[in-house]
Amino acid sequence: MLDRMSEDQKPQGDDVKTSDAAGAASAGDVYVWTEGDKAEKPAEAPVEPMTSTTPVAAKRPVWSDDGDAPFEDAPAPAAQKADKSSKAKQGGGAGDETMEIVKTVVFALLIAMVLRIFLFQPFTIPSASMEPNLYEGDYIVVSKWSYGYSRHSIPFSPPLFDGRILGSAPKRGDIVVFKLPRDDKTDFIKRVIGLPGDRIQMIANKLYINDKPVQDVVVSQQEINDIFGPRPVTEVRETLPNGKSFMTQDFGPGNDLDDTPVYEVPAGHYFMMGDNRDNSIDSRVEQSSGVGMVPAENLVGKAQIILFSWKPGASLFKPWTWGNVRLDRFFDVLH
Repeated sequence: MLDRMSEDQKPQGDDVKTSDAAGAASAGDVYVWTEGDKAEKPAEAPVEPMTSTTPVAAKRPVWSDDGDAPFEDAPAPAAQKADKSSKAKQGGGAGDETMEIVKTVVFALLIAMVLRIFLFQPFTIPSASMEPNLYEGDYIVVSKWSYGYSRHSIPFSPPLFDGRILGSAPKRGDIVVFKLPRDDKTDFIKRVIGLPGDRIQMIANKLYINDKPVQDVVVSQQEINDIFGPRPVTEVRETLPNGKSFMTQDFGPGNDLDDTPVYEVPAGHYFMMGDNRDNSIDSRVEQSSGVGMVPAENLVGKAQIILFSWKPGASLFKPWTWGNVRLDRFFDVLH
């Protein structure tokens, strides 16, 4: 007969044997056999050796004398392999980053090249030949599409093709950048005065187009001090036959280019003059030492606007001169 014992009355030692039937009782009760119940005690089942299903704990790492990192006799741990793999990936990442930088620079150069060839190109005015409309130090933008494209639209003028693609003729009075005909390299800027078939001449300091004098009106007279010393200068407003009007600058009669022969402009060419009439090497001077007639192929583009203007002596490479600017000339549209 089974006596129920509470947890507090449970005997200790070898006299207590737990019945296999206790699994059917409550988990909190323990049953023992009394002396009077020995006859009723069932045969004990043979004890099977217990096999643990719990996984054996991994070998504990042995710590070094430094007390920092564990080490084992086994091959390099996975953490070290992962670290090497990570370093390899980091090396690959640095190479990829360098390649991305190279790609970015190449794409930026390609975009700049496309813009320069097909849309706009900046120029700096190096002389006074276009005063009073363009001054030395003016930074201008030229539109490349205005007259179409020739080999001179491309840097270094490679001989890829002849003539112009999508070409259109400049108008009388346009301010044009072109390649100097005698070397096809040097950039010049002048105003278109004569078109193909025109007759151009200077007589007594006055411009004639097709044997007719160009209308001009004196606007001001003053004295300037340049490399030749103090000289009187006259500003004159000229109006071309097509109605184009602009200011010119003149140092009076008697100068070398105030009287010239008649220039006949051949087909496919243009006659260029500077607005500073007595201080400009232009089409009035033969090609061997001056400009001569300018082929249509040599046109680079039309001057559109002055972005900003530096006074003489200022330079992008001299930060202390950056304040020497002509603020009143910023973003002036050219006429």
